[in-house]
Amino acid sequence: MEKAEPMVPGTVYRLRVELWSTANIFLKGHRLRVDIASSNFPRFDRNPNTGASPEAPGPAVSAMNTILHDREHPSALLLPLVP
Repeated sequence: MEKAEPMVPGTVYRLRVELWSTANIFLKGHRLRVDIASSNFPRFDRNPNTGASPEAPGPAVSAMNTILHDREHPSALLLPLVP
C-alpha cells in the first residue's frame, strides 16, 4: 500500500500481514489465539476508524473486522517450526 485509503464496507480485500520474528515454546496442550484489531495503541498511533488523522480531535468509532475462511476465501496462519 503506497497510500492510505479507507476500506469500503462489504468489500473483500486480500491482505498479507508479515509479523515480526519471535520465539515461543509450545508444549503439548498449549493453544494459540489470534487477535485481529484495527489498532495497537499506544504501541502505534491510534486509529479512530473514521478516516481522520490519528492526531485529529474527535471521537473514535468501533470497527468490525471479519476474516473470511471458506473455499472462495482461504485464510491461513503460517507458523514455521524450528527444531
